[in-house]
Amino acid sequence: MEDILIRECRTIDELDDCVRLQSEVFGLPDLEISPRRHLIVSKQAGGFTLGAFLGGRLVGFVHHLVAVRGDDEIIGYSHMMAVARDHQNKGVGAQLKWAQRKQALAQGRDFIKWTWDPMQARNAYFNLNRLGVTVRHYAQNFYGTDYATDPAQQNERGRGIDSDRLFAHWELNSPRVLQLALGAGSAAPLKVIGGIEIPADWAELLQQDVETARKEQLRVRSEFKEAFARGLVCTGFERALARPRYLLSANEDLKSL
Repeated sequence: MEDILIRECRTIDELDDCVRLQSEVFGLPDLEISPRRHLIVSKQAGGFTLGAFLGGRLVGFVHHLVAVRGDDEIIGYSHMMAVARDHQNKGVGAQLKWAQRKQALAQGRDFIKWTWDPMQARNAYFNLNRLGVTVRHYAQNFYGTDYATDPAQQNERGRGIDSDRLFAHWELNSPRVLQLALGAGSAAPLKVIGGIEIPADWAELLQQDVETARKEQLRVRSEFKEAFARGLVCTGFERALARPRYLLSANEDLKSL
């Protein structure tokens, strides 16, 4: 692994590099990119932006906000993480997330939440199996349908897909997260009592058949909402090439982990 330095972004130029990286990685329109001013203000409010640097070049960042859970519990909200395309799948994202956890703990926080697209298998595996998050909530059309969130969707056929999201709950001091922080390869398996399959290649489906993609999204949405209504918790992801699926467990099984 390359010698990546993780530290807080401190200068205007470094924050501007975070803005540019958003555009390169996500392909978002300018209106949807978090600007430098947002990064600066969030730091003044108690948040931070961690950068991954290689030889002085920013190759990734994670932006952390301060949030509230319940009436008065201060928690962290991970607004965005991006890794340069030529450094993806090299462990940079994991280094950023574990550094984010370390800094949040130093600030007295023990919980961080964020969202991801339920159709993105790579994100699902990373969040659930490598970081040890759990999922109990599904957000329908969280950001609206006015833009595409994946570069593969940047055409007229791909527009109109709802921005559904799963909420990651990262309990920073839970036994399963502590085990992963100490170097365990993946989260300890729980008893699986159900599963929710997603398309094997979501980006390809969007390109080739957007109507089928919409139907698949509605199916996945319905199955998640039904599972959560029954009190089930999403605790893992199975990366089968043909039939990748989310793994569901009973809430009681989490009490010992």
